[in-house]
Amino acid sequence: MLVIEAAFLAYFSYVVGYTLFLSAAGRLRAPLRFVQDARKSRIAILIPAYKEDAVIYSVAKAALQQSYPQSSFEVIVIADSLQERTIEQLKSLPIKVVEVSFSKSTKVKALNAALQQFTEDAFDVGLILDADNLMEPDFLEKVNAAYQAGYRSIQGQRVAKNKNTRFALLDALSEAINNHIYRRGTFAVGWSSSLIGSGMAFDLQLLRQTLAGMKSVGGFDREMEVLLLEQGVSSCYLENAKVYDEKVEKAEVFQNQRKRWIASQFKYLKKYFRKGLKALFKGKWTYANSALLRNIQLPRVINLGMLFFICLLTSLFNNYLELNPFVWWSLFGLNALAFLLAVPKEFYTKKLLWALLSLPKAFGIMFLLLFKLRNADKTFIHTPHSSSETPVS
Repeated sequence: MLVIEAAFLAYFSYVVGYTLFLSAAGRLRAPLRFVQDARKSRIAILIPAYKEDAVIYSVAKAALQQSYPQSSFEVIVIADSLQERTIEQLKSLPIKVVEVSFSKSTKVKALNAALQQFTEDAFDVGLILDADNLMEPDFLEKVNAAYQAGYRSIQGQRVAKNKNTRFALLDALSEAINNHIYRRGTFAVGWSSSLIGSGMAFDLQLLRQTLAGMKSVGGFDREMEVLLLEQGVSSCYLENAKVYDEKVEKAEVFQNQRKRWIASQFKYLKKYFRKGLKALFKGKWTYANSALLRNIQLPRVINLGMLFFICLLTSLFNNYLELNPFVWWSLFGLNALAFLLAVPKEFYTKKLLWALLSLPKAFGIMFLLLFKLRNADKTFIHTPHSSSETPVS
């Protein structure tokens, strides 16, 4: 029994220590800010749209409403399996529409197809959005300032567009915690910010050459992050550049989305495990973090739920166990502290308690998903979107 207890203790000590370290680091360093630059890079806004008829027109139209000079950017919608009526609507806008069709659609295939539509010197920067994303009006100005300052890979802050259901608010809270720990925290200690799949911009040549060698089905951002580091490129976190993202409103959509995310996490952990381990022993912390240290952990909700149950079980069966329950409750308290440090102040409202009521259900869904991941990384699992409304707080 002692061996089993020691194994659980080692794992949760690592998880809690990692989370608390980065959460605290995120509190100690101010976010990056750049002065608006007179030099204007040419930016291609790439929006893959797979069966996104409900939102893509309004999103493409909104993408044009930037304070950035109109002559210095172009909106490019990659239309995959859209209805003819939707394509006609899109073509009425001053944007470029790239129609694609694949036997098995992926975001990587769509992006590579779009990049082949223009010459290498047509743009300086490639910005990737999801088909439901809305940029704040000066988003491109801020990305340009970071690019002109020398950053070749830039991750903006993705925030919730909607918080209208318990799951949407819980999803928004999860995104905010991820932003603080895995982006602000990692960047604060000198590591590469983790990428999120949208609201991210790259030197176009870098983007082109990196995507060309990728065949990712899901979680392409995880693999791209590692491949960029192999080219010596770290990603910066541009916290004051916000892009609004639709949060899942129903448990069924939450399940499908998380299934895709968990499957991709384990896939790339397996693929880059050896490289990550070698980097760890060589003290290459940035690469080790992206390839190994973050991916080797179970999803945060599962860790929190499991740790809570361990606390309860050890309290009930203390006489049969070696470790004092105080050890586990201490870890749980430190884990809670890490989350409290990571939660933005605007979330501390009565609605937060309302959202937390869905936490046990979210834990149950994600825990069961661990046993349903077979072939999940081989098929693209689409997350449908329906909200094109203006973001609300």
